[in-house]
Amino acid sequence: MTKNQIADVVIIGSGIAALVAATRLCEHKNVIVITKSKKENSNSNMAQGGVAAAVSRDDNWMNHFVDTITAGNDHNINNAVEILVKKGPKYLQDMMVKGMIFDSDDNGRMILGQEGAHGKRRILHAGGDATGKALVEFMLGQLNDKVKIVEDILAVDLLVDSNKCYGIKIKRKNGKIENLYCKHTIIASGGCGGLYSFSSNDSTITGDGVAMAYRAGANLVDLEFVQFHPTMLYTNGKANGLVSEAVRGEGAILITESGKPLMKGVHPLADLAPRDVVSREIHRAFLQGETVYLDVSMIENFSRRFPTISKICEENGVDWRKGKLPIVPGAHFHMGGIQTNESGQTSIQHLYAIGEVACTGVHGANRLASNSLLEGIVFANSLADFILTIPEESWDHMPESFISSRNTQTMQLPTKAEVQQIMMTYVGIVRTEEGLTFAQTWFEKYVSSFSNLVPEGLSHEDIIIYNMLQTGWLITSSALMRTESRGGHYRTDYPAEIIDWKKKRIVRNSRIPALHH
Repeated sequence: MTKNQIADVVIIGSGIAALVAATRLCEHKNVIVITKSKKENSNSNMAQGGVAAAVSRDDNWMNHFVDTITAGNDHNINNAVEILVKKGPKYLQDMMVKGMIFDSDDNGRMILGQEGAHGKRRILHAGGDATGKALVEFMLGQLNDKVKIVEDILAVDLLVDSNKCYGIKIKRKNGKIENLYCKHTIIASGGCGGLYSFSSNDSTITGDGVAMAYRAGANLVDLEFVQFHPTMLYTNGKANGLVSEAVRGEGAILITESGKPLMKGVHPLADLAPRDVVSREIHRAFLQGETVYLDVSMIENFSRRFPTISKICEENGVDWRKGKLPIVPGAHFHMGGIQTNESGQTSIQHLYAIGEVACTGVHGANRLASNSLLEGIVFANSLADFILTIPEESWDHMPESFISSRNTQTMQLPTKAEVQQIMMTYVGIVRTEEGLTFAQTWFEKYVSSFSNLVPEGLSHEDIIIYNMLQTGWLITSSALMRTESRGGHYRTDYPAEIIDWKKKRIVRNSRIPALHH
């Protein structure tokens, strides 16, 4: 093993959390960023809504804290939330000092938006509804070739021995398998929206990080909590792009085909109620044969205020000028994931997780709107602080267990669409024991045969499906274990008032017997 096979830090993913961590660490460490597609393929790059932060004179961190806890159905870890809302404004200010530009009015005052479940206008935007894209481009500019970003590399598995991570096994487009050794491995691979038929996520986001961490033996927590965004543009039976919550923040309302306000009398915040509440109401209407629209007729200069959304509408044959956008809920954010502390440490030494793939407990059972980009920025900085202050270990050799037998076993796998249909139908917005049990049994037909399978022997596409099956099974099994309704996990057979599992967290680890027959 030669020295040039060892890096200080390898980061899996290229979203905001990955880029912030890389920017901080590259000044002192040799950092490599790998992504299974292109560096622009991330949920961060697609984020429309903005970044939430208590920056106005009539707002403070405690207001933001309370709104986050309330939206999270009191399942949050309070200390993590406090770090998020206290440190967020400072990190954003630091970015602005370095040149990041957020939208402001003609007098130079920052324009702050309103979104669901926020008690104050505290959402910073850039480029109207292209905040994520602006942030990603800014961070890539900050890196300025200081970090090697390798595209079209699939992370297959983590190299773990005796509960210590030594790097990752990767697969190149040409099928070549390599071990990439490093002293610090950071998973920032995003969530799992691609497991569902309707999703706002980039098509590359398929739960890979959760599956790899599970196989390595890392603790996973709160996997049952999946947030559905209420408003995705719905045309030709497909979800074709996100319609940001900021549109409702500017006055748009949900209506039925007859023009009846959908959210009137459902929740005190009406159309700005928490996302799980709004998504369930739209879902209920759909089951009753109703078509649901977002009425945007009251918003002046719609195309100037929301250029990305206007373009999505035009690309899909929807005339936004008529004021009615057909919508449907879609999988948006995974509150659960790889269990970490506030510094991004997992239960495995030298393995870290940040961004949506991680679960610090900051979002509880339901993420507050526009807290996701903020989470990536804050906890990537916390992780960088930790790595830069710990003493370096000297690694003279690697365990022999990382030399693979190159298993070429093949197996019959379902298609992506089949996995997505199972998840959308039985593990979606509304769940039941019967539906979850059916889905779990379906997944176990495949997952039960994985014990002796080395995923590197599969094709590039089949590895992704393999990960989708494992992550889908984990989410389904966790949803069966939580016999209550809370936030993004809603079961008609266990309404919220029957049982209160306050602060109860379901932790899964690959050392737990994998299947329940």
